[in-house]
Amino acid sequence: MARRTAMSGEFAAIGKLFRPLAQGHKAALDLGDDAACIRPRPGHDLVVTADALVAGVHFFATDPPAEVARKALRVNLSDLAAKGAKPIGYFLALARPTDMDDRALAAFARGLARDGEFFEIPLLGGDTTSTPGPLTIAITALGEVGQGRMLRRDGARPGDDLWLSGTLGDGALGLLVARGVLARAKALLARYRLPQPRLALGQKLVGLAHAAMDVSDGLGADLGHMCARSGLGATVALAQLPLSRAAAKALAAEPGLLETIVAGGDDYELLFAAPPAARAAIARAAVSAKTPATRIGAFAKGAPEVRFVDAAARSQRFARAGFTHF
Repeated sequence: MARRTAMSGEFAAIGKLFRPLAQGHKAALDLGDDAACIRPRPGHDLVVTADALVAGVHFFATDPPAEVARKALRVNLSDLAAKGAKPIGYFLALARPTDMDDRALAAFARGLARDGEFFEIPLLGGDTTSTPGPLTIAITALGEVGQGRMLRRDGARPGDDLWLSGTLGDGALGLLVARGVLARAKALLARYRLPQPRLALGQKLVGLAHAAMDVSDGLGADLGHMCARSGLGATVALAQLPLSRAAAKALAAEPGLLETIVAGGDDYELLFAAPPAARAAIARAAVSAKTPATRIGAFAKGAPEVRFVDAAARSQRFARAGFTHF
């Protein structure tokens, strides 16, 4: 078991490793208080989201600590992106296992610092503790959006186009690479370890999209949530699903991977509904955000179900819709 040093004390670690992550934000109170004090800008709503990641469930215990930290922050940023929100700050609750030494903790903090600076989101507070169990990270992220303009899951309308940002399936296939099931593909492994939150596109969709959410548990499962909340059915054209070169190569070699691509999860792309009249504006928004967006289907009146069809319009069924947490 790694030896602890003086830096391992909670307040010493906060002062040396985490206080710089506050980036001097006045709401953080220099991480010296029990809470932060946040005031949204006039005319804006506060958007709050939280996600927890546990070693052995959401990442491998052997993954580099810096990458684990960045993934934990990015999955929360993905939720803000789906709301059309601009990041304000985040809170971190860290349960540090007793065998996590100071070098690993410092690397974890460096990962947070790197992405905090890149995405311009400071650490505003949180809590640290030790645990005999696995490394557990809980992040609560805050963002802001114009008053009453937050994108929600329940706004899709009959006749809306169904759109997806980026590419589908890279994260789930990357997990198979990490497990040694698929041949090593750096691009897929990178997408599993480091999701790409689509913040720029999400903010540009405010006023264009009727509904939005990110895809974390699988396209079938997450679209099912949107359908249920909107009271509509949706049809997805499998031939229109956007695939990366690496995912397309893997699928060509093993067609059975289609279910993994559709239901595997870990995509963290934006799934959104918008009227056909917004197609040109969405195309411009995608170019401006440097994030591709593809029409993959449509919404219609009917039972809140997801229907997948092949190129000949024949229904295709999969054994699972996505990842389930319980």
